[in-house]
Amino acid sequence: MGLLTNGKVLFEKENVRKDLSGENHPRKTPAANVKPPQKPVRRTGTPVLNSTKAAMENAKKNPLEKRPVLGRTQASAQRRPQGRANPVKFTALGGLNEIGKNLYVYEYANDMFIVDCGLAFPDEEMPGVDLVVPDFTYLEKNRERLRGIVITHGHEDHIGALPYLLKKINVPIYGTRLTLGLVEGKLKEHGLLNQASLNVVEPRHNVRMGCMSVEFIRVNHSIPDSCALAIHTPAGVIVHTGDFKVDYTPIEGGIIDLARFGELGNRGVLALMSESTNVERPGYTKSERSVGESFRGLFTRAEGKRIIIATFSSNIHRIQQIIDEAVARGRYVAVSGRSMTNVIAKAVELNYIKVPDGTLIDIEDVNRYRPEQLVIATTGSQGEPLSALSRMSSGDHKQVTITPNDFIIISANPIPGNEKFVTRVVNELMKQGAEVIYESMYEVHVSGHACQEELKMMISLTKPKFFVPIHGEYKHLKKHAKLAVGMGIPEENTFVAGLGDVLETDGVEMKFTGTVPSGKVMVDGFGVGDVGSVVLRDRKHLAEDGVMIIAATLERESGRVVAGPDIVSRGFVYVRESEELIEDAKQLMKDVMNDCIERGVREWGNLKSAMRDELSEFIYKETKRSPMILPIIMEV
Repeated sequence: MGLLTNGKVLFEKENVRKDLSGENHPRKTPAANVKPPQKPVRRTGTPVLNSTKAAMENAKKNPLEKRPVLGRTQASAQRRPQGRANPVKFTALGGLNEIGKNLYVYEYANDMFIVDCGLAFPDEEMPGVDLVVPDFTYLEKNRERLRGIVITHGHEDHIGALPYLLKKINVPIYGTRLTLGLVEGKLKEHGLLNQASLNVVEPRHNVRMGCMSVEFIRVNHSIPDSCALAIHTPAGVIVHTGDFKVDYTPIEGGIIDLARFGELGNRGVLALMSESTNVERPGYTKSERSVGESFRGLFTRAEGKRIIIATFSSNIHRIQQIIDEAVARGRYVAVSGRSMTNVIAKAVELNYIKVPDGTLIDIEDVNRYRPEQLVIATTGSQGEPLSALSRMSSGDHKQVTITPNDFIIISANPIPGNEKFVTRVVNELMKQGAEVIYESMYEVHVSGHACQEELKMMISLTKPKFFVPIHGEYKHLKKHAKLAVGMGIPEENTFVAGLGDVLETDGVEMKFTGTVPSGKVMVDGFGVGDVGSVVLRDRKHLAEDGVMIIAATLERESGRVVAGPDIVSRGFVYVRESEELIEDAKQLMKDVMNDCIERGVREWGNLKSAMRDELSEFIYKETKRSPMILPIIMEV
């Protein structure tokens, strides 16, 4: 848990309190050429991300640059097979025809592994739902073949569903250092950390997945330690880009490893699975450093005011630039929002964010400082109703009250569908006198995804025989496939797949060969999968038309009505203003029940159906509405 004390950030883990300035956190030696254990490795008191003494000694004897790397020797040296091999299969259980919920399955012979395991957030068609995760049915049926989970980076749409899968199937997880740091915090929340096997891998190193191996390749994205994958199979090499862009001046880490993509392309890439999020945008994605330049001008403009910046909690590069600019201006930084606090604590612990001593202060203490001394980094850039910025705009935030002396920067573009939420928050902030910067002309946000020219660069470097666009809605996938055809890939070699579609390639041809179970599993509170289409239909019906409940009591022997019928309305009409309608409905229900009794109808199901049909017809005739009608019958 991240602690803010006397201007220092501390981290408490495994009952040991450590200073998180980053000075005492050497990077762990990566698990190169790792073979998955046959049984899940239980965690002991030693944190999984800390190097052991033996590992450090081994690192001294075998420097990383001298270690054998499968991607450069054995696996990549295999040329594309001249004849047909056994087929390698690719299936998406999430991430196609949608943004989010990424989960991709690769299979060869008796071996299977998955790439990413993310979640999606509910849309307006899912009232009351908290999260959406992939359908794991196919993975559960093939648990004996599953060799591991490979994670490309630490965003929620790539790691968020891991706890729900690990509760069903416990297999090793492989990823880079920061990625597994974020995974670690998520598993701890679900009580799964002690039984999880987390294995740190560095770029240019491989992990073995049965007869396949997976090579990690550095890419740039809006979170550090992001990687693409080169999947070496007996049928050929498949490149899976994950989320990426080309940034020649990244805030942290190196630039995308274009040389490695070129090497793989020269040796022969069987298929390219490439992300499609920004395929509709021409040109190149701007460098993250351009946001820092915009911050400098805006901080000057906000001289004498308190600065509040809303951004994505996982955008560690953006947060580092906020801290750097605050330090340069002699300001303190406070963090508001649980997700941002957790991410920053983990990033500081692992030395991915560098914070001078005394810079960070507790959000509880902001009122002790003058406005011109403060920068507040907060969640809520998408206008989420329960986020910190939304609570500030509505006056519900416990520590921060918006005043005309606030300068607010929304450092994110609205995700499609969130525009109205962002607009509402901006309006409320402005009504309280704050100056709000949210327009794209100020360049306070850049995307973490590749635009058209970068996507073309990836295709030209890898020179794949087959092309499969991934990570996008259907329009994105189709546009990306057309882009690939324009780059010289034959149209018959491009495949736009859907969730559950199985693509097979034997090194000579690729084709669809069937489907597997796939779809959306909704999480509501502690319930996973117990909210289905029928429940959602009822929720929408209740939300749109309300409900009328009819309660009556019958005598068991005679069947006559001894109490009621009474009618309760919720979300339909206000009873006190519609007394005549309610009384007419009561009389109608009494007549229906008496008629059924006279005809000898004693079966409750038939009686309830008659009541429901008659009342529904009456209400629609009188009001042109169709509320949900629930008859309740009791016997005495």
